[in-house]
Amino acid sequence: MLLIRCPYCEEERPELEFRHAGEAHIARSTEMSELSDDQFEKFFFIRQNPKGLIFERWRHIHGCGRFFNAARDTVTDKFHLTYKAGEPKPEITLMAPANGALK
Repeated sequence: MLLIRCPYCEEERPELEFRHAGEAHIARSTEMSELSDDQFEKFFFIRQNPKGLIFERWRHIHGCGRFFNAARDTVTDKFHLTYKAGEPKPEITLMAPANGALK
Protein backbone atom coordinates (compact mmCIF):
# COMPACT_ATOMS: atom_id res chain seq x y z
CA MET A 1 0.00 0.00 0.00
CA LEU A 2 1.21 3.49 -0.83
CA LEU A 3 1.77 6.03 1.90
CA ILE A 4 0.99 9.63 1.01
CA ARG A 5 2.16 12.59 3.08
CA CYS A 6 -0.52 15.21 3.71
CA PRO A 7 1.24 18.61 3.90
CA TYR A 8 -1.50 19.96 6.18
CA CYS A 9 -1.69 17.07 8.66
CA GLU A 10 2.10 16.67 8.34
CA GLU A 11 2.02 12.89 8.41
CA GLU A 12 2.04 9.94 6.04
CA ARG A 13 -1.26 8.08 5.76
CA PRO A 14 -2.46 5.09 3.68
CA GLU A 15 -3.54 5.85 0.12
CA LEU A 16 -7.11 4.78 0.95
CA GLU A 17 -7.54 8.07 2.84
CA PHE A 18 -6.96 10.11 -0.34
CA ARG A 19 -8.61 10.75 -3.69
CA HIS A 20 -6.95 11.82 -6.90
CA ALA A 21 -8.33 15.14 -8.17
CA GLY A 22 -6.66 15.56 -11.57
CA GLU A 23 -3.80 17.56 -12.96
CA ALA A 24 -2.37 20.39 -10.84
CA HIS A 25 -1.52 23.96 -11.86
CA ILE A 26 -4.21 24.36 -14.51
CA ALA A 27 -5.05 27.97 -15.35
CA ARG A 28 -8.83 28.27 -15.25
CA SER A 29 -10.46 31.03 -17.25
CA THR A 30 -12.45 33.65 -15.35
CA GLU A 31 -14.66 34.05 -18.44
CA MET A 32 -15.82 30.47 -19.11
CA SER A 33 -18.88 31.64 -21.05
CA GLU A 34 -16.60 33.46 -23.52
CA LEU A 35 -14.62 30.34 -24.50
CA SER A 36 -15.15 28.74 -27.90
CA ASP A 37 -16.18 25.10 -28.00
CA ASP A 38 -12.60 24.12 -28.92
CA GLN A 39 -11.13 26.17 -26.06
CA PHE A 40 -13.62 24.70 -23.60
CA GLU A 41 -12.84 21.17 -24.79
CA LYS A 42 -9.12 21.75 -24.27
CA PHE A 43 -9.70 23.17 -20.79
CA PHE A 44 -12.24 20.60 -19.62
CA PHE A 45 -11.14 17.33 -21.23
CA ILE A 46 -7.58 17.50 -22.54
CA ARG A 47 -4.91 16.74 -19.92
CA GLN A 48 -1.28 15.75 -19.99
CA ASN A 49 -0.60 12.10 -19.43
CA PRO A 50 3.20 11.84 -19.42
CA LYS A 51 5.24 8.81 -18.62
CA GLY A 52 7.30 9.89 -15.62
CA LEU A 53 6.97 12.92 -13.37
CA ILE A 54 3.56 14.59 -13.17
CA PHE A 55 2.05 17.24 -10.88
CA GLU A 56 -1.37 16.28 -9.52
CA ARG A 57 -4.04 17.49 -7.12
CA TRP A 58 -5.08 15.19 -4.30
CA ARG A 59 -7.61 15.45 -1.48
CA HIS A 60 -7.23 14.00 2.02
CA ILE A 61 -10.88 12.96 2.24
CA HIS A 62 -10.61 10.80 5.38
CA GLY A 63 -8.42 13.30 7.19
CA CYS A 64 -8.37 17.08 7.05
CA GLY A 65 -10.44 17.14 3.83
CA ARG A 66 -8.10 19.62 2.15
CA PHE A 67 -6.73 19.64 -1.38
CA PHE A 68 -2.97 19.61 -1.94
CA ASN A 69 -0.54 19.05 -4.81
CA ALA A 70 1.88 16.21 -5.35
CA ALA A 71 4.76 15.38 -7.68
CA ARG A 72 4.42 11.69 -8.57
CA ASP A 73 6.17 9.36 -10.99
CA THR A 74 3.57 7.59 -13.15
CA VAL A 75 5.93 4.68 -13.83
CA THR A 76 6.90 3.80 -10.26
CA ASP A 77 3.93 5.44 -8.46
CA LYS A 78 6.48 7.08 -6.14
CA PHE A 79 5.44 10.38 -4.57
CA HIS A 80 8.51 12.64 -4.69
CA LEU A 81 6.92 15.42 -2.67
CA THR A 82 3.61 16.91 -1.62
CA TYR A 83 2.91 20.59 -1.00
CA LYS A 84 0.02 22.84 -0.05
CA ALA A 85 -2.49 24.05 -2.64
CA GLY A 86 -1.67 27.54 -3.87
CA GLU A 87 2.07 27.09 -3.51
CA PRO A 88 4.08 27.46 -6.74
CA LYS A 89 5.07 24.44 -8.78
CA PRO A 90 8.48 23.35 -7.46
CA GLU A 91 11.52 22.60 -9.56
CA ILE A 92 12.36 18.90 -9.24
CA THR A 93 15.49 17.23 -10.55
CA LEU A 94 15.39 13.45 -10.50
CA MET A 95 18.76 11.79 -10.05
CA ALA A 96 19.56 8.85 -12.30
CA PRO A 97 21.25 5.89 -10.56
CA ALA A 98 24.35 4.19 -11.98
CA ASN A 99 22.29 1.90 -14.25
CA GLY A 100 20.72 4.94 -15.96
CA ALA A 101 17.12 4.31 -14.83
CA LEU A 102 15.29 7.01 -12.90
CA LYS A 103 14.03 6.19 -9.46
